[in-house]
Amino acid sequence: MRTGWPVARAGQRIGLLGGSFDPPHAGHAHITREALKRLGLDAVWWLVSPGNPLKARAPASLPLRLAAARAVMRHPRVRVSDIEARLGTRATVATLAALVARYPGVRFVWLMGADNLAGFHRWDRWQAIMQQVPVAVLARPGSGLKALGSRSARRFAGARLPAAAAALVGRRRPPAWAYVVLPLSHASSTALRARGAWPAAG
Repeated sequence: MRTGWPVARAGQRIGLLGGSFDPPHAGHAHITREALKRLGLDAVWWLVSPGNPLKARAPASLPLRLAAARAVMRHPRVRVSDIEARLGTRATVATLAALVARYPGVRFVWLMGADNLAGFHRWDRWQAIMQQVPVAVLARPGSGLKALGSRSARRFAGARLPAAAAALVGRRRPPAWAYVVLPLSHASSTALRARGAWPAAG
């Protein structure tokens, strides 16, 4: 199992999929594989966060979530990491600033599910996130209309790429974002916790 900081070279396009992964599931793996295929990414890094400041419920322990994520996502171009714990950041805007500084010349692309775009305007300095890196919004069941009508989607409507050009989002200067339509997976962390298939907060 690889540990330490991920390796990336200037000019590479790296997708960043952040979240609690509480628990990780096949849906996370599905959108990761689709992002690699559709966006021309060199790699995807999962940023398993110490905790989500927007959620009152504490997640399961970080070591447990990291181990589960590595079991779920097995791909030679995907790295499951504890980067936010190493950096000491909790807000995405701070994590991105630190990564851009640490990996000069690497072209990062923020990956998020459409369900996250719907509430993106509640994230800390969300407009600054859009100015930092291109964003790819990946379709999620039942979230399309709400996401595309959200405050953040309206605010950056002029920066949205047409569907036919979505694969080029990683090559654009921010602000730039694309809504990526893909086969849907109905796996859900919330549903897995509700079925008792995952431990309570650690």
